[in-house]
Amino acid sequence: MTPLFPDLEPTRTFRLRVSDLHELHVEEAGNPSGPPVIFFHGGPGAGVSPIHRRFFDPSFWRVILFDQRGAGKSTPLGELRENTTWDLVADTEKIREHLGIEKWLVFGGSWGSTLGLAYAEKHPERVTGLILRGIFLARKSEIEWSFADGVRRVWPDAWEAFVAPLSMRERGSIVRAYHRRLTSEDEEERTAAALAWNAFEGTASHLVADTKAPEEEDLQREIALARVEAHYFINGTFLESDDQLLKDAWRLRTLPGVIVQGRYDLVCPMESAWDLAAAWPEARLVVVPAAGHAADEPGISSALVEATEEFKKRV
Repeated sequence: MTPLFPDLEPTRTFRLRVSDLHELHVEEAGNPSGPPVIFFHGGPGAGVSPIHRRFFDPSFWRVILFDQRGAGKSTPLGELRENTTWDLVADTEKIREHLGIEKWLVFGGSWGSTLGLAYAEKHPERVTGLILRGIFLARKSEIEWSFADGVRRVWPDAWEAFVAPLSMRERGSIVRAYHRRLTSEDEEERTAAALAWNAFEGTASHLVADTKAPEEEDLQREIALARVEAHYFINGTFLESDDQLLKDAWRLRTLPGVIVQGRYDLVCPMESAWDLAAAWPEARLVVVPAAGHAADEPGISSALVEATEEFKKRV
């Protein structure tokens, strides 16, 4: 196993106003003169974490990370207005232009893989390559797997707890029912829905479930995560068609890539990584045998560090 790099503090942080409503938290870490890499966090709505800096050799890479609209330290937290995939793609370009970067490596996992693909397919001339983990192509079948007829087959106990607050009628459209609760004016209802949503997703994220309860000081971020996720999912993640990311994968054919996928990923099953690798043969698919979805699983984190080291040699 290849270990993560040691804990790393940002070299600088700043705020970037991207609209009249939204202001982003942006941070840089590593070598200020090194080859740049843009990090896309998951969720949508999860925000960046200290572990995200540790996939990169800090003596080599200039790592740029940002909390997407409505997430983390960006403001307003949990805001759904002016919050679409293409707003986030445009924000990424604003960050690149603000920093005076010509091209950068794209790194993203789960929803970060979705956003990384959307960005790279729209701006391939600004990308040197991609490292993607836990592929989510935002197809209807993938959302149904998570919230209708997939995860429940492996975790019927977690599923029962997840749908318990819903009426039988509401269970016909679970994401929409949760979206109503997460956008309610009732704070208790929003909080209960968010904790149930995140608990179910968290259970499915690891090969061995992580059952730790969220810390109280993170409660508002927990609510924001669930709100933003439900907002994106009921809107088909704002893509033009169900297969847009696969259909436009030809735009990546001049770019190298590494796709890291846990064999037993229940959140983003391996079928999506397999489909992407077929549409983008220039990418190398790495299947981690004893792993689920989360980036902090040892096999996944090891493969991601090995991928960033591989790209060092390309540079």
